[in-house]
Amino acid sequence: MSAGSLTASVIGGSGFAGGELLRLLAGHPEFEIVQATSRSYTNKTIGSVHPNLRSLDLRFTDPEDLESVDVLFAATPHGVSMEQVDTYFEAADTVVDLSADFRLPDVDLYDEWYEGHDAPEYLDRAEYALPELNRGNLAGADLIAGGGCNATATILGLKPLVDERILAPETGEVVVDVKVGSSEGGAGGGAASSHPERSGVVRPYAPISHRHEAEIEAYLGLDVSFTVHAVDMIRGASATCHVFPDAPVSKGDLWGAYRGAYEEEPFMRLVSGGGGVYRYPEPKAVAGTNVGEVGFELDASNERVVVFSAIDNMMKGSAGQAVHATNVAFGFEETAGLDFQGLHPVGSP
Repeated sequence: MSAGSLTASVIGGSGFAGGELLRLLAGHPEFEIVQATSRSYTNKTIGSVHPNLRSLDLRFTDPEDLESVDVLFAATPHGVSMEQVDTYFEAADTVVDLSADFRLPDVDLYDEWYEGHDAPEYLDRAEYALPELNRGNLAGADLIAGGGCNATATILGLKPLVDERILAPETGEVVVDVKVGSSEGGAGGGAASSHPERSGVVRPYAPISHRHEAEIEAYLGLDVSFTVHAVDMIRGASATCHVFPDAPVSKGDLWGAYRGAYEEEPFMRLVSGGGGVYRYPEPKAVAGTNVGEVGFELDASNERVVVFSAIDNMMKGSAGQAVHATNVAFGFEETAGLDFQGLHPVGSP
C-alpha cells in the first residue's frame, strides 16, 4: 500500500473501474488507500476479487460505513453518486466520480439523455475530468466528473480540428463510429458481454442515440452522428471519425492542428501513417496505459478527413483519466502514478 500524503477511498472497489483505481492509487506516490467498499464482497480481501492486487493488505468494507479521507473516488453505476453526493462530501474534501452523474453541464441534458438528475445543484460545481480539454478549470476542483470512454476517444480525436476551425461546430458534418471492448459493460455486464456471446463479433449495440453523444456535443459544440459497435476485445475504445470540412484543408494544416494540440501533452501520441504494423492508433498498443493515440488521413477526392483515436477504456477512458485529473487538481506531477508504458507483444487488449 502506498504511503503518500493524502488518504483515499474507492467506493465500488470490486468493479473493473474500481480495481483499476486501486491499482493506480497503490502505486501513487501521493496517496494512501484507507478504504475500498463493496456490498457484494464486504470483508473479502481485495486480492480475492482483483488477483493482480493480492499484495494489498486491505479488505472491502460496507459503503454505509465511510471513513473520513482527503479524496473519495466513486466507481459506482449511474445514479448512485447523485443520490449519495452529500454523504460523500461528509466523508471527503474532494470527490472524484467516474459515473455519468456529473459529467454533463446542464440538467436539461440529463432530462433528455438520462432519467433526470437528483442533485442538479452540484452540476455547476463539477469539473469535467479530461485534462486535455479542461485542464485550466481542474486546479482546486473538489468535484471531478470522469468522462465517458467513447466520448473521450471521440473528443480527443476531434478537438484539434475544432480548435483550429478546420471543423466548424455550426456547420461541420461528422460521422463517428466507435468500436469498444467488453470491459465497457462492467463486471456485471450481462449476457452480451460474456465471452461466448462476445467472441468473434462486430455487433452494433448503439446504432443511434448513445448517451455519450450528448457529452461530445456539449464539450465540442458539435452535432455528431454516432454509432458504437461491440467487438471481440476486452480493453479498448477505437473511434473512427469521418469529418467533412467546409473549406479545403491540407495535410500540413492537419499536422499543424494535431501537433499544436498535443505535442506538449504527457499522455497523447500522434500516430498517423508511419511504418511498421501499427501505422494508426490501436487500442492494443495503449492497453493498461493512460495514453491516447490519435491520427488522421486526408481523403482529398471526397473532401473528407478521417480521424482515428484509440484509448484503453478502463484507463484513459475511466480510472486513468480520474487519477490524471486529480493530479492536476492537487498540483501533483501530472504523470504521478500513471507512468506505465504498456506491453508488447500483448494478448487481447
